[in-house]
Amino acid sequence: MAAAAAPPPSPSAAAITLPRSTPSGNTLFTRIRLATVDDVPHIHKLIHQMAVFERLVHMCEATIESLAATLFPPNAPPPFASFTVFILEVSSTPFPPAADGGSVRFTPLLKSVHLDLPIDDPGRDEFRSNGNGVNFIGSDVTVAGFVLFFPNYSTFLAKPGFYIEDIFVRECYRRKGLGKLLLSAVAAQASKMGYGRVEWVVLDWNVNAITFYEQMGAQILPEWRICRLTGDALGAFAHVNL
Repeated sequence: MAAAAAPPPSPSAAAITLPRSTPSGNTLFTRIRLATVDDVPHIHKLIHQMAVFERLVHMCEATIESLAATLFPPNAPPPFASFTVFILEVSSTPFPPAADGGSVRFTPLLKSVHLDLPIDDPGRDEFRSNGNGVNFIGSDVTVAGFVLFFPNYSTFLAKPGFYIEDIFVRECYRRKGLGKLLLSAVAAQASKMGYGRVEWVVLDWNVNAITFYEQMGAQILPEWRICRLTGDALGAFAHVNL
C-alpha cells in the first residue's frame, strides 16, 4: 500500500462527506455517531444477534455490565485512541445537523438512503435509540447497526491503522448499503488521521461478505491465519517457566 507523505494529523470535528445517493421511492435517513455508555444495552443485543448469525453463540460471554466497564471505563481515553464504537441510527425523519452536539473529535455523519420499498422492522421498539438529540426528531429513531474498532500498527508501513473487531447491521436493514456506510466512516476517519490501513477478518463461509469486500477494493489474504490464546490456554501459557 502507498504511504502518505504527512504524519497523522490530530483528529478534529470537521464533517466527513459521504457519497450521495439517487432519490427513489422511500427515504431512510441515517446517522453514524460515537456510541456512549447509554448505548451499551443496544450494543449487547447487537453482539448477540451477530453471534447468532455467525453461529458462535457458545463463545459469546459479554454482558451489559462487562461491556460498560471495558468500553466506557472511568477516565476512558479519547475516541480513536482506544476502543471506539460507531452507532448507526435510522429514522423516517431527517436528523438535524450534529443533533447530539457532536464531539471535539467527531461530528456525526448524516446521509439519506433512497429505497424502492419501506423497511418493515419487527424490532423497532426493542432497538429504539437512546441517543442524545432523539427528542428533536420524534420517537422513531432506531439503532440499525454498529462497528467497533481500535488502533493497531504496521511496522512495514511505520504507520498506525484501525482494526475492525466487529461490524454488524441488523437483518432487516441489510443489502441497503448501510454496512458500506459504516465501513466508509471508519475508512474516512483513518484517512483523515493519516493512518495507513484498515483491517478486519471475515468468516470463510460468508461468501456474500467476501464478495462485497472484494468489490469495495479490500484485499482478502488467504495466506494469513489467526492465532489466538484464550481461556485456560492463555492462563497456562502465562505461567510457562521460561
